[in-house]
Amino acid sequence: MAMAAPPRLILASGSQARRELLERAGIGFEVMPAAIDEPTGDSFTDPRTYVQTVAWLKAAAVAPRVDTGLVLAADTVGWLDGHVIGKPADEADARRILTALGGRAHELWTGVVLWRRPDDVQIAWQERSLVHFKKLTAAQLDAYLATRQWQGCSGAYAIQEHDDPCVQLREGSLSNVVGLPMESLRLRLALAGASER
Repeated sequence: MAMAAPPRLILASGSQARRELLERAGIGFEVMPAAIDEPTGDSFTDPRTYVQTVAWLKAAAVAPRVDTGLVLAADTVGWLDGHVIGKPADEADARRILTALGGRAHELWTGVVLWRRPDDVQIAWQERSLVHFKKLTAAQLDAYLATRQWQGCSGAYAIQEHDDPCVQLREGSLSNVVGLPMESLRLRLALAGASER
């Protein structure tokens, strides 16, 4: 008797970092960005609720467009001093964020939703990592901003996975900081029948 093929996996995100994590893990997927207006973090008092809300909104935007398959949606934000640290609006905002992060540890949260179609079973979880961003001199900050690595990134930085000179993982998953907690994702994909292909 032939084994059933694993369900198709649909990434509800345009994130290049998330695509690369899935590709490196050998997980086949399609891309269908959610393209939603994300709520600001101003009305949220904790990061877990915020990332879970946004990830669910992304999944809910894509799921009705999928007849059969598994929708994967995620949202990642920083959290410092009781506030969401989102994506910088511009270079001045990136400078403000990086100055606030400098020399301190902050939390990095990712909310993930797997939404199976057509039966609409959902698995949702949130993962936290603790990250330290180096305190930069004015010249170092100028040089970092000039790289444009801050564009489109929560916390105004993109961690290098090996020997990052500015960002150090203190607790949790490195892939979570990149954009998807791959260790916990693999377990939940296996539960949903969508392991590597």
